[in-house]
Amino acid sequence: MIPRTPQFETLMQMACARPLLRASDARAAGVRSMTLSRAVQDGALEQVSRGLYRRPDAPWDEHLALSEVAARVPQAVVVLVSALNFHQIGSHQAHAVSILLRQNAVTPRIDYPALDVIRSTTPQAFLEGVEVHVLNGIAVKITTPARTVADCFKHRSKLGLELCLEALKEILRSGTPPAEIMNHARMNRVEKVMMPYLEALI
Repeated sequence: MIPRTPQFETLMQMACARPLLRASDARAAGVRSMTLSRAVQDGALEQVSRGLYRRPDAPWDEHLALSEVAARVPQAVVVLVSALNFHQIGSHQAHAVSILLRQNAVTPRIDYPALDVIRSTTPQAFLEGVEVHVLNGIAVKITTPARTVADCFKHRSKLGLELCLEALKEILRSGTPPAEIMNHARMNRVEKVMMPYLEALI
């Protein structure tokens, strides 16, 4: 049984305050790596992935994969089908977590969950239509519904036009303003591609 030292108490307080705990946050609070390792050996914590831990009795949720990726790659923006799934748009399910990174960013070394990395050299792509959602105590950057649909049209050759149209129909039915959609379409340079479909659906 691990001794109930002040470091261990601090560690467990942090683990109780958030569903996912980053090793870097624990170290910043003065908890040594040895204390963290012993907590795992003792069963007080379990390692979810490299540098990421949780209590064995912590609740799991559908956004855990997004939380894990954001904890490991905080500069990433969740996009495309992963963002559609988060917003509950469409019927297609993501087979990997799609993230947007800057062109020169190092590709993350993550075994699980699987990643689908999209890159951009446009600074606005990391700001416009990007919201921060706190999932399992982790700040996760995710594109808005309107931005996500415009992104999907940009990558329609990869995703398929059927997915794009289904998503466009749903966000229009939900009340998303067409002007908002077209603003993101212009940023993605797919305004001419999207306009005929948008006009047909309005």
